[in-house]
Amino acid sequence: MDRNQIIGIVLILGMLLGYQLLMPKPAPELKPEQEKTTSAPSQQTAQKATSGPADQPLDSVASRRLYGDFASAASGQSRDIVVENPDIRVTFSTQGGRVKEVLLKNYKTYDQKPLVLINEQSSQMALELPTNRGKVNVEKLYFETTTPAQSTVQGNAQTITFRLALSPTQTVEQTYTIPAKGYVVDYDLKLNGLDNIVTNNDIRFLWQDKMRQFENDMTENRKSATINYLSADENFDGLSEGASDQEATLEEPVKWFTIKHKYFLAGFISEGSPFKNAVFKTQVNPNDPITVKTAIADVMIPMADVKSGKGNFRFFFGPNDYQLLDEVAPEFDRNVYLGYAILKPVNKYFFVPVFNFLEQFISNYGVLIIVLVVFVKLLLTPLTYRSYVSMAKMRVLAPEVNEIREKVGDDMAKQQQETMKLYQQVGVSPLSGCIPVLATMPILMSLFFLFPNLIELRQKTFLWSNDLSTYDSFIKFPFTIPFLGSHLSLFTIFMTASSLAYAYYNNQMTPAQPNSPVNMKAMSYVFPLMFMFVLNSFPAGLTFYYFVSNVVTIAQQLLIRKFVDEDKIKAVLEENRKKFAKGDVKKSKFQEMLQRSLQQAEDAKKQAEEAKKRAKKQ
Repeated sequence: MDRNQIIGIVLILGMLLGYQLLMPKPAPELKPEQEKTTSAPSQQTAQKATSGPADQPLDSVASRRLYGDFASAASGQSRDIVVENPDIRVTFSTQGGRVKEVLLKNYKTYDQKPLVLINEQSSQMALELPTNRGKVNVEKLYFETTTPAQSTVQGNAQTITFRLALSPTQTVEQTYTIPAKGYVVDYDLKLNGLDNIVTNNDIRFLWQDKMRQFENDMTENRKSATINYLSADENFDGLSEGASDQEATLEEPVKWFTIKHKYFLAGFISEGSPFKNAVFKTQVNPNDPITVKTAIADVMIPMADVKSGKGNFRFFFGPNDYQLLDEVAPEFDRNVYLGYAILKPVNKYFFVPVFNFLEQFISNYGVLIIVLVVFVKLLLTPLTYRSYVSMAKMRVLAPEVNEIREKVGDDMAKQQQETMKLYQQVGVSPLSGCIPVLATMPILMSLFFLFPNLIELRQKTFLWSNDLSTYDSFIKFPFTIPFLGSHLSLFTIFMTASSLAYAYYNNQMTPAQPNSPVNMKAMSYVFPLMFMFVLNSFPAGLTFYYFVSNVVTIAQQLLIRKFVDEDKIKAVLEENRKKFAKGDVKKSKFQEMLQRSLQQAEDAKKQAEEAKKRAKKQ
């Protein structure tokens, strides 16, 4: 490499390092006395929603003042009702008739503890009824139910009804339906005979969740944690991910929202009219080693639906699994991020179905990834073959290209023109080797987005990796290295080594490009080293895929090499040259475009020379 190339590489690395050092750090969490007044009502309401039997009992006057016509239900005994199916165990409380805890039975946390998605300590819900005497928090009232304290759903779905009766004709009913299997809990809210007590204002539903840590890397947890939602006009959106506070106040109604962890969801869906006046917030305390983020969802439930018996909703408590979410609600599967719009179809219609098909036959996910690589490479073999043949043609023509360079000298424009004429004569397109390579880029980029969001890899072991959905810490450092982090992944090292080996092999097979302003052969060694820093904290499954892909690609090209005879290619090029000289070759669109470009360049050169001559005469 010459001095300019070395300076360019140093500048690129310097910019990457500067980005890391100069990016603004997330603002520290505000102390209670500094918090915005706009967030205070939500927190106060949430605290009221979860204050349990330990609160001091209210006397009749205080109870009447706080709860008005509902004062008779403000005291009672809280009981837990546990209902489970093969997938979830839901604990309800008669205080508020609410969901108190949800355990996902088929999953564990990163440290192998039971995965409790929400519980009373981390998650609070409030349901505020607008009455003639003010708002009443239903979660503070005591309900009755005939459901036994513990039951298991068998056969058909099981229904649990919590009933609060002010009189025989005045009731509040909350009904939950637990399916025989799965993670969707139906929820119905009914107000019977309360027209003289409640107003026509909408019902406020507030959900605050201090999101628990389920994966090993807190930084990656915070990058993925957010609130997603679907507006009434079918537009999917969400708060920005990352380690900073976010807030959105929506003018348009929303059909559903989810509190999204990296691999799990807790969501609330309206099956009737959409929620109104939605306010969503996520707050991050970088000094809190336990809480990923605090998520706050504040929405209004249309009172008209509840009064008319159409207060039908659904809770979803489960994995962020693309195969399951499609049946929950419209666009619900978009909680699994499959990449940019141009890449999403590759994941949605190819990789996800193929991956799930292979799962049926292969239980070891490392082996599954190897089979997936081989399958993809076999599909791409025609493109790989064309790319190799194109490079072989360029190698055959390399001596003639060097002769042109020696003949023309340092006139770069003339070199380019003469080289293009040579390609035109022998029927070679310099783009024919690039297009097959570019066609494989969407696949590599699609996997870059898919693997970090693929719950199927979660806690799946392979070789030294205990979890293919996160990085393997082969070496742990007592300090943090910019970009690299505090660990070194062995799969990433293998990926980098195989990328360097492929670059070396490819450079041996690719003729030099003397007119190129950048030494691409040298850069082909720099990029793998840069990606080692980028991918060191990515899932081991992804870096293992790239490693296997590099190895298979080298083997594939070595095999193709045995079937490509460069002497025959040279003979074909000579035959093309003869046909071109006789005018027997029908020009392709590319050749016609190339000829026009060369003619325009030649005309421009002649005009420039004539202009110089006129200037000298004057």
